[in-house]
Amino acid sequence: MNFADVLFQAAALVFEPRVLITALLAGAFGMFVGAMPGLTATMATALLVPMTFFMEPIPALAAIVSASGMAIFAGDIPGALLRIPGTPASAAYVEDSYRLSMKGKLNLALGTNLLVSCIGGLFGVAVLIAAAPLLAEFALRFTSYEYFWLAALGLSCAIFIASADPLKAGIALLIGLALATVGLDPTTGVPRFTLGQVDLMAGVEFIPAMIGLFALAEVLRGVIRLNRSIPPAPMPRNDGPLFRGVGGVIRHHPKNIARGSLMGTLIGALPGAGADIAAWMAYAVSKRSSKTPEKYGEGHVEGLVDASAANNAAVGGAWIPALVFGIPGDSVTAIVIGVLYMKGLNPGPTVFIQNPQLIYAVFMIFILTTLMMVPLGWAAVKAARQVLRVPPRVLLPIVLSFCIVGSFAMTNSVFGIVIMLAIGLLGWLLEENGFPVAPIILGLVLGPMFERMFMTSMIKSGGELGAFFDRPIAAALGICVLLIWSLALMGALRRLRTRRASVRPT
Repeated sequence: MNFADVLFQAAALVFEPRVLITALLAGAFGMFVGAMPGLTATMATALLVPMTFFMEPIPALAAIVSASGMAIFAGDIPGALLRIPGTPASAAYVEDSYRLSMKGKLNLALGTNLLVSCIGGLFGVAVLIAAAPLLAEFALRFTSYEYFWLAALGLSCAIFIASADPLKAGIALLIGLALATVGLDPTTGVPRFTLGQVDLMAGVEFIPAMIGLFALAEVLRGVIRLNRSIPPAPMPRNDGPLFRGVGGVIRHHPKNIARGSLMGTLIGALPGAGADIAAWMAYAVSKRSSKTPEKYGEGHVEGLVDASAANNAAVGGAWIPALVFGIPGDSVTAIVIGVLYMKGLNPGPTVFIQNPQLIYAVFMIFILTTLMMVPLGWAAVKAARQVLRVPPRVLLPIVLSFCIVGSFAMTNSVFGIVIMLAIGLLGWLLEENGFPVAPIILGLVLGPMFERMFMTSMIKSGGELGAFFDRPIAAALGICVLLIWSLALMGALRRLRTRRASVRPT
């Protein structure tokens, strides 16, 4: 069978009414789930799995691809409107999105998110089509040593993301890492810091913690503002075209889009990394290489460009190891592999030979659903903007109810709500004292991976630290991490000397 025949068969599988309608409905569902605080792209995909039992393989894959891709973007909507990231991938740049909205640039923030997300998604698909076997082979070379340094690199980003005060950012990161140690020890299975609570054996759930740090803390601030004699200025209305000014942003930041898309695809191709880590690392690299890093976190569109491109490019990148080797790149592709096995299609190298039309049908579905993101996203933003018309006394209880539902849904127990309340109160206290909360989230995301890979590597090497630099990729990543730490330390010492010199009596 030649290539033209494969493409023709793939197009015949995709471009039929049943598949297109399924993709459209699943995309709308993904938009709704992603826009709800705490309900992730993984949850949107998992909720669709029972429906795929009754579908053919192509409509089932179309539903999953469409829902997961839309949910990643939709998480940006509550972030810009309410300072509540809808999905973990949106948490890296939620501060900039919300600050832009408070400056009357809600359309610019969400319009940039939407179009750059589409561009990043298309880039990820292009790399998936052109270099899937090559990138998957590269990803398979990663062992525990490489993953340790990758996690360390991600944790190092917290200092660059957070604020102008590296000490407070470092303390917040250590709080997140401390919370990540709660639960069973990854090597011995011994309970740690569980306080005798069975519910803490599984650790501190990430989603309730994220809802508490961002959503509940924002609700508490809103309640306090309601009781003040002078109410705060409301968010300016934005009734004009959604994409006004977005073209100029894209023209001014083509390097950021290319860099974020490339980083997202490469990180997404690493099993277990995914869009969340891609967004955090892209935002950190963007801030580090920017000419105006002081504007980040204050409502700067440049960080949005990098991170939005990265988290959507990672969606396509995560399918590379899933399709080529049957290894899930993230939690969504883990569900996809299960669906493929259920349909009698075993992912792996042989699928490119035995069912090439299926692979190219998946590629076409990716392109179709990524382009579909623009009209669906436009409609979702138009509908969500009605939130601005709701008085705070009505809106705050509604937001709190969503926080409770999202926390309960992730743990299926009241204990998830308890975690959300406790960490939300902690986050509010920290922010009131100038501590950033974004590093806490980063510590919770990467902490388990950092510890597990370190312990695994130490066991394999017999406690020999030099083994962390024995492999070429591990050595390169390790040198990058050590350089970043050295530069951060020298910068801190330089600022300390400058401060001492300024207060020294003349």
